[in-house]
Amino acid sequence: MSKNKILLTSFIVLSALAQGCLCAHQGKDTVSQFSTINALMKGLYDTDFNYAQIKEYGSFGIGTFNGLDGEMVALNGKFYQVKSDGKVYLVDDSMKSSFCMVKFFSTDENITLKGETDYEHLIKLLEEKIPSKNIFYAVKIEGNFNYVKARSVPRQAKPYKGLTAAAKEQSVFEFKNKRGALVGFRFPGYMSEVNLAGWHFHFISEDETCGGHVLDCALANGLISIDRSSGFCLKLPDNQDFLNADFKKLDEAALKKAEQ
Repeated sequence: MSKNKILLTSFIVLSALAQGCLCAHQGKDTVSQFSTINALMKGLYDTDFNYAQIKEYGSFGIGTFNGLDGEMVALNGKFYQVKSDGKVYLVDDSMKSSFCMVKFFSTDENITLKGETDYEHLIKLLEEKIPSKNIFYAVKIEGNFNYVKARSVPRQAKPYKGLTAAAKEQSVFEFKNKRGALVGFRFPGYMSEVNLAGWHFHFISEDETCGGHVLDCALANGLISIDRSSGFCLKLPDNQDFLNADFKKLDEAALKKAEQ
């Protein structure tokens, strides 16, 4: 990572910290994130951020839970937990998240999809449609899916291993002919020490029976809704594990492997 990139990322993080008390009142044009991807990579899977608090910052989002206990997806104000057994549960307000990002979704642009679109072409289309790669995007894709391949990671036991090792235990699910939604975000490349750069999607079926972190999909038809955001709020854990951690340069290759 270049010196300029490090300085820019540091500036963003410090700015977010300085304005943390204002995050809940910055309007709908703000993506709010709890903890960092670097912390998750190091196996810091416990925070005090409960979902009652997180819901104050958004009703649309993705993430995980303390102990890395499954995948979280939030849509239209409903928060779901997809566990490694493939079952979907509603999230209780008292549950806590080790890492998540949320916002109040407000559509800036709609794109209608007709005919089958696979995941690779879907990402290519999104990259072509966004006006800049230097701001934040929340994207909702609702429609009929011919195919979805998703995963969920089982709850980890202490002492926690890092995300790359934990992801090797993932359960992989394949769904066919499901109506549902992809819920996701795109973070700029300069945020790679804070979150996964690029696109990150979770799936939830309309009947609330299946979902997870998306690995692949084929969309028969649907509607893409794009929400552009220029605001970012970062909330960091206030516990000894995080405060004492030695955060060195993020291994982006290892992160990509864990995400896939």
